[in-house]
Amino acid sequence: MPVHFDLERLDRVIDAHTRWWNGTLDRPLVSVTIPDAYDVPRRAPAPPLSQETCADFSWTPEQVIDAIDEQLSRCEFAGDAFPFVNFDAFGPGVLAAFCGAKLDNSSGRVWFWPDEVREIQDIHVKYDPDSKWVQRIKTIYRAGLKKWNGVVVMGFPDLGGVMDVAATFRGSENLLMDLYDDPDEVKRLCREIQDAWYAAYEDLAQVLAPQRAFSHWSGLVSRERSYITQCDFCYMIGNPMFREFVMETLREDTQRLPLSIYHLDGIGQLNHLDDILSLENLSAVQWVYGDGQPSAIHWLDVYRRIQAAGKGMMICGGPKDFLDVLDQIHGTPYARLEIKNSERELVKRVLDAR
Repeated sequence: MPVHFDLERLDRVIDAHTRWWNGTLDRPLVSVTIPDAYDVPRRAPAPPLSQETCADFSWTPEQVIDAIDEQLSRCEFAGDAFPFVNFDAFGPGVLAAFCGAKLDNSSGRVWFWPDEVREIQDIHVKYDPDSKWVQRIKTIYRAGLKKWNGVVVMGFPDLGGVMDVAATFRGSENLLMDLYDDPDEVKRLCREIQDAWYAAYEDLAQVLAPQRAFSHWSGLVSRERSYITQCDFCYMIGNPMFREFVMETLREDTQRLPLSIYHLDGIGQLNHLDDILSLENLSAVQWVYGDGQPSAIHWLDVYRRIQAAGKGMMICGGPKDFLDVLDQIHGTPYARLEIKNSERELVKRVLDAR
C-alpha cells in the first residue's frame, strides 16, 4: 500500500521540527494525524505492532512492516506530521530487557522483571547487542528501511531513564532504601546503566543512520541525534536526592545529545522543575499532568515557567487542550494530535492556530 507522503514533504517537515528544537520557529509546531482518512482494506496477515504483540516472533520482520505499512496507508498527515513508527511498542524502559531482564507482556502491557532480586552490590548491568529484543528491533528496522526508502521515520524504542532501569533490577522499595544505606553502590549501578544506555543508543543509531532523521516516542523528528530523557523514579524522592543521584545523569544526557526533551511525568515531579530547567543544554520539557488531574488549561503556571526558562514545551492532551493553552500563552508549543476524519472542521481550527 502506498503511504500518502513523499520525501520532498518529509524534508520540509524535518526542517520545521528542527527549527522548533532550535527555538527559531516563529509558530507552534502541530503534528496532526488523521488515522481513518483512507479506506484501505486489511490484508496484512500480521497484527499491528503493539505492547500486546511485540513478543510474538512468529511473524517475520517483513510481515510486521507490512502490517505497519497498512496502518500508515490509512492515515493523512497534516501540518507538521509525518509517517512515523513508534517503537514504544516494546515497552517503557526496554533497556532493561537489552541488559538481561525479562520482558513480560502477558497482561497486554509490557513490564520488566529481573531474573532474581539481588543485593545492589551484586547487580551489574551491561548492554547485550545480541539480546533477542535488540535483534528483533534491528531486523524490523532493516525491513522498514528496505520497504519505505526513507519516507517513513522509525523511532528509537523507549529505553527508559537510568534510575527507572535501576529500579527494575533492584525493585523500587529496595532502591529507595539503598539511597540511604549504600549511595556509592547506587551511583556505581547508575553509571553502568548510563554506559549501557549510550551503547544501546549508538548501536540502534547505526542501523537507523540511512534514515533522513531521528525520532523517538515523543514524535519529534530532527536531523541531529535527539531523545526524550526522563526519571519517573524521582517522583518518590526529594530535591537533595534528586540533585545527588539524578541531575548528573540528566546533565550528561543534555551534553551528549544535541537535542533533548525532559519527560516531566506527574505532579510529584513538579518540585524538581527548577533543577530541570537549570540544565543549560536542555531543549524542551514535556509536561504530563496525569490521569485524574485537571486538563492542560489548569497548568498555565507550569507552561509559563518552562517558557520563561527559554525551553520549548510539549503540550499533552487533545486538540481542545492545545487550543486552550495557545489562547493563553503566545509562544511556540508543540503538540502531536490524532483527529478523526469526521472532525475535519476541528483539523482546520488546529492548523489555523499555527
